[in-house]
Amino acid sequence: MRTKKGTVTSAKMTGTVGVTVDAFVFHPVYRKRYRRNKTFLADANGHDLYEGDLVRITECRPISKRKHFKVTEVLEKAPRVDVMKEEEGVEEAMHHHKSHVEQPEEEKTEKTPPDAQ
Repeated sequence: MRTKKGTVTSAKMTGTVGVTVDAFVFHPVYRKRYRRNKTFLADANGHDLYEGDLVRITECRPISKRKHFKVTEVLEKAPRVDVMKEEEGVEEAMHHHKSHVEQPEEEKTEKTPPDAQ
């Protein structure tokens, strides 16, 4: 069975994730390594996965037309953003008011006290 390690790039489907696997390939003429990537559809197997998670996928029987891998383990979870804090920030940005009123130009200049002469 083939196993591959990649990052979750799409988690919008129910029970399915898109996993991008990177591989370095050696060019025969130019003798240079370059990166190739391929996206596989994999069965989530009940894992709670989000974009950016590092996972290991294993080949299995065809589950659907394009899905023939299963997620066997989650190697590293991507940092999660708290949804409530994100919504608070958006709400605050939408209803942002100026906290201070700008002073006119005359009041901004420093006035010298009369006894400083």
